[in-house]
Amino acid sequence: MEKCRTNADNIDLIVYDFDGVMTDNRVLVLENGKEAVFCNRADGLAIEKIKNLGIPQIILSTEKNKVVEVRAKKLGIEVIHGVSDKRSVIIDWCKKRDCDLDRILYIGNDVNDLEAMKLVGYPIAPQDASSTVKEIAKAVLNKKGGEGVIKDLFENMLSFDREE
Repeated sequence: MEKCRTNADNIDLIVYDFDGVMTDNRVLVLENGKEAVFCNRADGLAIEKIKNLGIPQIILSTEKNKVVEVRAKKLGIEVIHGVSDKRSVIIDWCKKRDCDLDRILYIGNDVNDLEAMKLVGYPIAPQDASSTVKEIAKAVLNKKGGEGVIKDLFENMLSFDREE
């Protein structure tokens, strides 16, 4: 992973893209039209540990599929999905909560994340992100999408006093 560490005290929000971050970017389409994806349970545990640090987390996805909402509900974090302009959503979120854009960490993997990632203080990419995203990221994680990206973030990038 490229060198970019931050203290949990410097982050006001962590934003996750869904497909390609929490999943491996593949979808299983059943004959009845329902879709399914694989998520990594280690990410769920890392999300819980980040919650314990008091850092809000949201999923921000262009995907309209209910699977995004169901996963967010299980994780107990906010979801905003079916979004075409992620940059505007982040700006609005920050205005409503008096949040500094420089204190946002955003993990994205593809070109639809670029404008939002350019806006925040900590743009981060999974190992298998598009080259365009990797070019603007302050760090590239060791894990590919769906392989424990959030766990990797928690263990290797966020530095803080851990009580374990």
